[in-house]
Amino acid sequence: MVWFSSRYLALAAQDLAGSLFDTHVWIALGWQEVQQRYRRSKLGPFWLTISTGAMVAGMGPLYGRLLNVDLTTYFAYLATSLVVWQLIAGVVLDSCQAFISAESVIKQIKLPLSMQVLRVVWRNLIIFAHNFIIIIVVLVLYPPNFGWHMLLMPLGLCVLCINAVWIGLALGMVCARFRDIPQIVQSLLQLLFFLTPVMWRADTLGRNVWAANINPLYHFVEIVRTPLLIGPASVMSWACVGFITIVGWLLTFAVFARFRGRIAYWV
Repeated sequence: MVWFSSRYLALAAQDLAGSLFDTHVWIALGWQEVQQRYRRSKLGPFWLTISTGAMVAGMGPLYGRLLNVDLTTYFAYLATSLVVWQLIAGVVLDSCQAFISAESVIKQIKLPLSMQVLRVVWRNLIIFAHNFIIIIVVLVLYPPNFGWHMLLMPLGLCVLCINAVWIGLALGMVCARFRDIPQIVQSLLQLLFFLTPVMWRADTLGRNVWAANINPLYHFVEIVRTPLLIGPASVMSWACVGFITIVGWLLTFAVFARFRGRIAYWV
């Protein structure tokens, strides 16, 4: 079948392998974009850190009272949730423009197309590293249950980034072909922010906790957030993330293999 032509699959695999081997290229591109965005700023990306910190400081007491929860634990929960959510939202939104914003590079320089997605993921990881300072400060002020389970946080972050790549490839292709999709994605993310346990806890739903469990974004947040606060993420969260990772990569790789050659014309 044309969809699964061995030639298409081989070229797609070669594209991904080329990006993984030339890590210095997309790492340099990601750093350059962060530097250009805050070129004449004294604080640079730390402005985002200050903005997120102010949000946590302002929303913590308010939502803590509204939700009737202990503020000493809620501050850590809110700070961790917001920082992880900003990473997810940043990758999703930037992925919509991954190929479009690199139009001149794609048409003039022969580089693996997947490198543009890795550039986006790396740039958002740099911003995440700056925002992680907020989590450290909050955890020092409101110490959680320290233990070996905190070592699972980097694993969760790694799995999140692996998923971010296939999501970036999928959204990058779809948005390059259909230019109305980025606006739809942005609107959906705003809605999902309130439907995902970021500012509120899933256990407050009681018997309706299934509403949180069917939300894939909840499980991606959990595998990074929970090890820092309570303990290992639930088996359900890891199973859900594992299933999404496998299915997402299989489907995206097939579509990328089929339409990879058309991306340069779409942008």
